[in-house]
Amino acid sequence: MEALFSKTKEKMEKCLDSLERNYKAVRAGRANPAVLDRISVEYYGSPTPLNQMAAISVPEPRVLMIQPWDASTLKDIERAINTSDIGINPSNDGKVIRLVFPQLNEERRKELVKEISKRAEEAKVAIRNVRRDAMDDLKKLKKDSQITEDDQKDGEKKLQEITDNYVKQTEEMEKKKEQEIISI
Repeated sequence: MEALFSKTKEKMEKCLDSLERNYKAVRAGRANPAVLDRISVEYYGSPTPLNQMAAISVPEPRVLMIQPWDASTLKDIERAINTSDIGINPSNDGKVIRLVFPQLNEERRKELVKEISKRAEEAKVAIRNVRRDAMDDLKKLKKDSQITEDDQKDGEKKLQEITDNYVKQTEEMEKKKEQEIISI
């Protein structure tokens, strides 16, 4: 049964990791290279992650600078950024691409907070799905007479405690990210 609990914790940890990656991609008015993590550029016929093709730096708090290692890829990188969902127009000076992050207005902040809440809720649902699967595994163990009914009840109680802990961590991550967006 301990193996079941550790497997459940591992899966719930992956849910939190996924939420954290999603939150890093939310642009919050200041330059964060993580917003470019999901951008792939067509390079010699295959999609290549942008961070493997260029040096990405933050010369100013609201500016990202992308300096490709191969200057011939500037147009491709610019096209990939334009077609992505980050919503920032790149400026290309022939050597580097600059992304200037605009200050967030009140309306955009509210949209971002809604998006953050939505992603947190998705993470909670994923955590609860992991719990449901673990509960099913417990019921199967009981049905196969590998554990007693008391063991099953204790296991369900422990699974609920684990789930509550991860849901609480999700809510803390959500509050922290909302605070970050509101305080900018």
